[in-house]
Parts: sequence; C-alpha cells; structure tokens
Amino acid sequence: MQLQRLLSYTRKAVDEYEMIREGDHIAVGISGGKDSLTLLHALHGLRRFYPNKFSLSAITVDLGFEDFDLSAIRELCRRMEVPYKIVNSDIYNILFNIRKESNPCSLCAKMRKGALNQAIKEMGCNKVAYAHHKDDIIETMLLSLIFEGRFHSFSPRTYLDRMDLTVIRPLMYVDEADVISFKNKYDLPVVKSKCPVDGYTKRQYAKELVRQLDAEHPGARERMFHAILTGDLSGWPARTIRMRARSDKTT
Repeated sequence: MQLQRLLSYTRKAVDEYEMIREGDHIAVGISGGKDSLTLLHALHGLRRFYPNKFSLSAITVDLGFEDFDLSAIRELCRRMEVPYKIVNSDIYNILFNIRKESNPCSLCAKMRKGALNQAIKEMGCNKVAYAHHKDDIIETMLLSLIFEGRFHSFSPRTYLDRMDLTVIRPLMYVDEADVISFKNKYDLPVVKSKCPVDGYTKRQYAKELVRQLDAEHPGARERMFHAILTGDLSGWPARTIRMRARSDKTT
C-alpha cells in the first residue's frame, strides 16, 4: 500500500468522526508492531496538510520483556521529529512470575493502558491514537456477540472522562492486509512481540473465524463492517459524511 492511499483512508476516518480539532496534542501508542508504526506514519503524513493543526508525540509502555530493543523506533521518531517517550514497567514480572496468570491478556491490557494514560497526561496530550484497523473492529464485534451476547465494537472516538482524555482510532478504514503491505513496502522497524501467549488468544480465534466466513461467503467481512457502521452502536459518535472537492489532494 502506498502512503497516499494510507493517508486517504486516515483522513476519511478523521473527517467522518471528527477525531482531530485545532490545537490537539495527540499521543500515538507504539507497541512496536506493524499497526502502531503504520499509524505513526499516517498521522505524521496527515499533519503536513490537515486543516486542523495538531502536534504529535509517540509513547511506548515497555512491559519488561528481555531483549525488547526499541532503538530503531527511537531513531524513526527522531527522523520524523516526533518526541518519543518510553515508559518502563514491571508488568511482565507481575503477570508471569508473581501472579503466574494463565490468562493474562485482560489484566495486561488494563495495566498497560493505565501506565500509558498516566504518561500521556504527563506529556500534556489531550488525545491518544490507537492503531485498531478494520479487521480489529470486525473481530471485536464477533467476540462481543459470541462471548458477551451483545452487538458492540471499538468506537472511532471515545472520551475518557476520568482521565479527561479522548481515544481516537484513525486506521478504522484500513484493512490489515494493507497494513502488512505498507510495512513491507516501507520496511517499518517492527519489534517482534515477546509475549509468551502471543497468537493463542480469543482474538486469534475471531481472526480465523472471519477469514473462514469470508472464504465460504465472499463479501461477508465487508458486510459485517457495514453493519457495524450503520448499526447505531452504543457509545459511537455520529458519523459525518463530508464531500471534499476533487482538487483536495493528500499530498
């Protein structure tokens, strides 16, 4: 996927769900994976021409895994002139050595977000961008249906009143396949996950289920996404469709 296409999808999400306002300071949560690095490129590119001027910072919560080298990401942020902060934590030790959790994902996510949000506020940011893409949104909907009995998924924009912080998801229209293509084309400095349960989660089950459904019923994946967009989900902001002039370029 070319950068221009990525910027087009990103602007579509930002415009339709009013994710960025004038003067926003947005933190990009960097896990080290392909999704968050693609998001960093998307917002860095968008900042060049978006009419609402905003500033950008990047932040990583280091869970405490050994040999988790972030030097290439630090160098990428330096070249982009994006301030980068690494938050050291003891989350891995707490989950796997002290508590010996057999299903650590939920607790890990809560602890990681807590550390992330606190650091974001200390950096003076009023928004945080998460790298959830279209496939994440569809898979979350399926997980919610199967395990919670409700039709629900990530919201494009969510205000956390206790933190006075807004979460945005600018990659919501980007397919995971396009993220993989972008990573390969631009040789993103991905840092492989060190988590011992990576790939053995309910989310992986949902990913495989979506793939199977779409293979057996072509177009099922896109129809599920359409149902989410038009389903009036609780907590989702109103969607604003804006017609931009043909001369409005993303370069």
